[in-house]
Amino acid sequence: MNRPQLASFLRTRREALQPEDVGLPRGQRRRTGGLRREEVAALSGMSTDYYSRLEQQRGPHPSEQMLAALARGLRLSLAERDHLFRLAGHAVPHRAVRADHVNPGMMRILDRMHDTPAQVVNHLGETLAQTAPAIALLGDETRHTGLARSAHHRWFTDPAARQLHPGEDHETQSRLLVAHLHESYTRDGRGSRAATLVDDLLARSPEFSRLWQEHPVPGGYCPVKRFLHPEVGALELHCQTLVDPDASQTLLVFTAAPGSESDEKLRLLSVIGGQLVRP
Repeated sequence: MNRPQLASFLRTRREALQPEDVGLPRGQRRRTGGLRREEVAALSGMSTDYYSRLEQQRGPHPSEQMLAALARGLRLSLAERDHLFRLAGHAVPHRAVRADHVNPGMMRILDRMHDTPAQVVNHLGETLAQTAPAIALLGDETRHTGLARSAHHRWFTDPAARQLHPGEDHETQSRLLVAHLHESYTRDGRGSRAATLVDDLLARSPEFSRLWQEHPVPGGYCPVKRFLHPEVGALELHCQTLVDPDASQTLLVFTAAPGSESDEKLRLLSVIGGQLVRP
């Protein structure tokens, strides 16, 4: 059970939830936004004292039933509910993950996608393998070393990592990357490689620190991504994902709407292959 993170997560979700969201009157005497602790307790069917102690890092170890009640009271999404359970120590048993070894099944699929931008990344945002069109689209992401192997780390420490995306998309991308790293940190815990990434980014990036305190949680899909490629210009691509059984690696496949301008540009990249690799 991670008491500080659990308390912080509950507080941020309580403060983000408005009275109107749960059918409560706002009232004229409410000075700040968000719900009061007693309101969350009532919505969750527990005493105000019990809930308050959880936020104050001095409560008991909540049972699965109490966590389910909190998830309902705070109107958490399924992803947020799972995150809550892990913070409270109710995650599935930890399994050792070989983060640098590409799952054989993933590799077989990748081998058959020679004309499509696709790559395998692990739960730390490290690219393990790419097709030639993916290298042409994104650059050779396997060449990095140290903490820079993680796209999450590069995004917050290397300005060049953001040049491929329009400026107006940077905030959304930042939040998504922090959410994924939060998920990995929660699963792997202190002393893990995920924790090393988090500690370094908290020390180096004010933006990362701000978003980390908000506890963003990833959704269940990869949103449409916009790119500004130095050779073929603007592209709007859909990102399809295939997650391996232990959730340590994901196959990302980039596609475009058939007949669109982006589709034509992807076809060009698939023909040119690695010739357009950015320095």
